[in-house]
Amino acid sequence: MAQKKFILAESDIPEQWYNIVADMPNKPLPPLHPGTKEPIGPDMLAPLFPMELIKQEVTSEKWVPIPEEVREIYKIWRPTPLYRATGLEKLLDTPAKIYYKYEGVSPAGSHKPNTAVPQAFYNKQEGVTKITTETGAGQWGSALSFACQHFGIECEVYMVRASYNGKPYRKMMMNTWGASVYPSPSDRTNAGRSILAQDANSPGSLGIAISEAVEMALHDEHTKYALGSVLNHVLMHQTVIGLECIRQLEQAGDFPDIVVAPFGGGSNFAGIGFPFLRYNLEEGKNIRCIAAEPASCPKLTRGVFRYDLGDTVGMTPLLPMYTLGHNFIPAPIHAGGLRYHGAGAIVSQLLRDGLIEAQSFNQLECFDAGIKFARTEGIIPAPEANHAIATVIREALIAKEEGTPKTILFNLCGHGHFDMSAYEQFLSGKLVEHEVTQEEILASLAELDTPLIA
Repeated sequence: MAQKKFILAESDIPEQWYNIVADMPNKPLPPLHPGTKEPIGPDMLAPLFPMELIKQEVTSEKWVPIPEEVREIYKIWRPTPLYRATGLEKLLDTPAKIYYKYEGVSPAGSHKPNTAVPQAFYNKQEGVTKITTETGAGQWGSALSFACQHFGIECEVYMVRASYNGKPYRKMMMNTWGASVYPSPSDRTNAGRSILAQDANSPGSLGIAISEAVEMALHDEHTKYALGSVLNHVLMHQTVIGLECIRQLEQAGDFPDIVVAPFGGGSNFAGIGFPFLRYNLEEGKNIRCIAAEPASCPKLTRGVFRYDLGDTVGMTPLLPMYTLGHNFIPAPIHAGGLRYHGAGAIVSQLLRDGLIEAQSFNQLECFDAGIKFARTEGIIPAPEANHAIATVIREALIAKEEGTPKTILFNLCGHGHFDMSAYEQFLSGKLVEHEVTQEEILASLAELDTPLIA
């Protein structure tokens, strides 16, 4: 009988994060000042982030030590288990072996605390008393609320209104950990008020919520801002996922041909994918790393590579990214964590260089995949995770058609216990599809006056 799960000891929690920039053949282009369009230095980030995180953002060191205080809190849920998806393999009748890393065992129910804890730690070290942030579906806001509670830091969260209204228990989680949570766009900020003046019923977006959180941070010298994805240091913190997977797959006597993760801004994908991409970059292996995104917000598969703002109003630096345009408002799909207009600079450069792949999926296909997984493996996935599962099913069926055994690894980034209304809509046939037309994408991109990249 095949072994079902692979467990590491607390002593196996990684002692270093992996910084893929050190191994990239083409480094990410520098961020630009939104006004002058000139490259910016670390000092421009100082009003928003503590200096240690800024150093991690720009470091070229390959391995960055994880502080013992962070590893001690990691012990609450790390190492996370790796499972062999034997039930799903049987249902698909595939020669592929499927493994999944389950990050839903964290207190917040997702992978997000992997970066929330170190971010709160470094802020505490510099005497920060309050952190503002945005959140889509609520996983990041929950994680930062949890982390700030550990270090005695006040936490203020701007939650995309579509998710604020649709996922009240995520908000209650944040409140339980002591955070203040506001629907975005809100009337608390100039950014929010400007959006509401244009559309009083705006469903919000991560870009808008970022604008609000950044604005609030800039108004108080004792307040900093924290981001849950996109930036280099955030992606690096998440590599504990893949580094643990390497050890666990050694236990299984296996190694992946394909690595899959959902994609919103990049932290999920980077967490499991970057440690395996290292084998491609260092040793010439050919592991396929696939980012799975929603068809309603397809920046990797249908966006353009150019400089764009990280937020809607224009308070962040310009980043080199695959983007749909910072004014793009994605449809209010249930995978709220994937509703971001752009991709992180590192992931964007890797895609441009052909070192990773991207696939997009519609909402109904993803929920169908999630149901199949829940009924064969027992865990009800978050809507974001369903995008990875849909990719895995597609690749496993290709392996079956070709008669080629493959080993597929994916990140089951969180559970769907707060998303049961979405599953109810799917099972009752009421879940609607959201298509984005090429005309809508082109219209959003036409509004950009940011620098093109040759």
